[in-house]
Parts: sequence; structure tokens; C-alpha cells
Amino acid sequence: MQYVNLGNTGLRVSRICLGMMTYGSPQWRDWVLDEAAARPFVQHAWEAGINFFDTANMYSLGVSEEITGKLLRECAQRDQVVIATKVYFPTGPKPNQGGLSRKHILDSIDASLKRLGVDYIDLYQIHRWDPLTPIEETMEALHDVVKAGKARYIGASSMYAWQFAKAQHTAALHGWTRFVSMQNHYNLIYREEEREMIPMCIDMGVGVIPWSPLARGFLAGNRTREQQQDETARAKTDRFAHDMYYTDADFNVVDQLKAVAAELGLKPAQLALAWMLNKPGVTAPIMGASKLYQLEEAISIAEVPLALEVIERLEAPYQPKRILGHG
Repeated sequence: MQYVNLGNTGLRVSRICLGMMTYGSPQWRDWVLDEAAARPFVQHAWEAGINFFDTANMYSLGVSEEITGKLLRECAQRDQVVIATKVYFPTGPKPNQGGLSRKHILDSIDASLKRLGVDYIDLYQIHRWDPLTPIEETMEALHDVVKAGKARYIGASSMYAWQFAKAQHTAALHGWTRFVSMQNHYNLIYREEEREMIPMCIDMGVGVIPWSPLARGFLAGNRTREQQQDETARAKTDRFAHDMYYTDADFNVVDQLKAVAAELGLKPAQLALAWMLNKPGVTAPIMGASKLYQLEEAISIAEVPLALEVIERLEAPYQPKRILGHG
């Protein structure tokens, strides 16, 4: 497993990050794996060299954080792993149980630390942009979280490039802590981030850690125009994926992916992940896995270089899309 710096920081992370949304409580989503089922995934990831694990306070309404902390304690010492979590989405029905107000951030960091069972979080991220809270309030609260020793670094997730630039400028103007990472929606069939966000991150020295690198399983290549859902429990109920993908243009990309993968002796999902790992600015895709072979395939491809001609062939069918994933 290769390790790289997260952006311009000295923090070293594996080229694959294990996404922990899949592990938590099946009562939250029926495709979520409970603690016992999640254990082999975390153990295998750690043994294979993955040291980077990403969760959020809203995944399984906190149970994902609990499982993440418990399983990592079984595998490794605290200073050996990089734990990332997120704040923004509602964790309850009351008015101040969501968003990026000072109140919610300070309440949420303490709750996440308790659930994870740790003294600090390595990467504390805002899960989305909050249009109801002044960015000055958010950035100062995040700065205070870092200065209190409750988080080592801060990051952001899907938003418009102008919003990210405004947040970074606000922090710089006041001498507050700036974001070191961007967790954005990016994959072979959604490349709109290449227009502004990723070039800006490269220019700023911000690490890019994309979510949904396999387009919620769409890039596995087992869905067709005629039968648009595979047999997994998640695909059967994943309306979010159908809102973002499944256009003719998307299937054209997958058709090309499958053809090139067959030539190279790879599975489509492996090639889609290899494409991302060969793209400029990408630090570590956040890989979800509900079956061990999915994790094993991701690990096996983490260090495979692709020829420019292969990358160009994979990208040729792409058609521009509307902005997806910011909400």
C-alpha cells in the first residue's frame, strides 16, 4: 500500500480510504452491515495497509461512529490510524441538531468524540455548505475545535468552487484554520469537478478524497439499460443513484469501461478505481464495500499505473452533466 501526504499537510494516508457508511445499523438502511459483519472489513483493510477511515455523525445516526471507533481499537493503536468524520446533516428533529452553526459544531464534535471513543479526530469535515449560517461563524468554530485539540485538521465536502474559495479566504483573512481536504462527488461518469473544484484544490494544495468513486456500484458494469438494478439490497432501494446516474450517456461510458477492462484483464470496478487513482490531484478515493471481494479488488488496484491512451479511451464517451451531489 502506498502512502501520500494529504494535500500540503504532513499527514500520511493510504491511497485507499475505507468508507464506513456501510457499517452501522440495518435499522437506518437495510443494506447496512452490523458490527459483527463489519469486523472482517476493518480487519482486512488494516492488515492490507489501509490507515484512513471515513465516517460521519449522521451515518446510522451515530452507530457508524461507534462501530468505527470500536473496531479500530481492536486492530491498531490510536496514533497508527487516521479517523475522519463529518458534521452538517441533521442528527435529530430539533432546530439546532443540524447545520454548521457554532452551537451545532461544538455540540457535534463532543458527541462524535464520545461515540468514537477517542480524544481527538484527525480530519473533521463539514458534510455540505450551510446556506443558513454565515461562513465566518462556521470557520471560527472549526478553528476553535482545532485549537482545543479536538481535531487535528479540517476538511470540506461537496459544494461549489466559489463557496470553497470563500471559506478558505475567510479563514486566511482572520488567521483561522483552513481546510486541507475536499471530499467531493467524482467518478468516471461524473467529472464536472474537473472544471473548477479539482484545479482549485491542486492550486491551493488541498487533498482530494472523492466519495462514490464507483458511482454507487454503477461502474461495476453489471447494470444494463434493460434491467437497471442489480441484485444487491442497496441497489434495489437506492433512488439517490437513479436520480444521479442511469442516462444513456452514463451507459455509454460503462460500455467503454467494460470493453477496455476486458482487454486489460481487469474488472470494470477495478479499472474505474485505477482511472481515478491516476487522475491529477486525487489523494485517496473513499471506497465503500459490502462484500470482501470488493475491498480486495480495490486494494489490488491501488498501485497500478494506466497509460495515457487508456485514460483517454475511458474518458472519450463522457457527456457534461448537471451539478449533482451538493445537496
